[in-house]
Amino acid sequence: MTTIIDSQDPLAVAVTQAIRQGDVPGLRHLLAENPGLASARIAETARPDCFGIRTLLHVATDWPGHFPNGPQILAALVEAGADPDTRFSGAHTETPLHWAASNDDVAAVDALVAAGADIEAPGAVIGDGTPLSDACAFGQWRAAFRLVEHGARVTFEEAASLGLLDQVEACATAGEPLTLEELSSAFWCACHGGRLATAQYLYGLGADPDRVGYSDRTPLDIAREQNATDVVEWLSAVTAKPLGDSA
Repeated sequence: MTTIIDSQDPLAVAVTQAIRQGDVPGLRHLLAENPGLASARIAETARPDCFGIRTLLHVATDWPGHFPNGPQILAALVEAGADPDTRFSGAHTETPLHWAASNDDVAAVDALVAAGADIEAPGAVIGDGTPLSDACAFGQWRAAFRLVEHGARVTFEEAASLGLLDQVEACATAGEPLTLEELSSAFWCACHGGRLATAQYLYGLGADPDRVGYSDRTPLDIAREQNATDVVEWLSAVTAKPLGDSA
């Protein structure tokens, strides 16, 4: 039976502190003194902003990530019995790998994949997708590319976000012609990633440069937020043209 500990319980406070401070010896001591702790869950009843129940691996990959000795902490938890694919219980069902990807924590991504985490696990807050879905949606490009290096499957939109032009072209020319929505959505993603060549390719196929995406942002809006100067300059010229002007 899984043990659930309130976040304000002294044991929960102590193990959380050890994890976030990167205190590997202290964590190992707590795990040895409290059998079953590695697979315990912490109930976040005192934090209404993230109400739910999470594992110690989620604690180790929580925002902002990049905790000291992160890989060693994760390895110690897994060695003690923590399941790298155990899910958050609450508003979503993300795994620790989803959280590591969302924080652009490449070291944690590597450690979790080495521990056997499912790189294709669904459950992301973005469309119930994989860890790569989270990384691309939140603009965590280092984690996204590392997941691809580890063998993650890449969707058409994700390929556009990452500027994987060969894959974008392959998707665009295989099977049934892409719809305007598919092209325009991928175009928005390319602008989000600051991938000029990919955006230009998709525009040439007919993507709508004014397509409104996440949080009511246009491609130009999201390119500006990402400080993608070359994309902003190109889009500014494109969107300034009268309709039907292809010059």
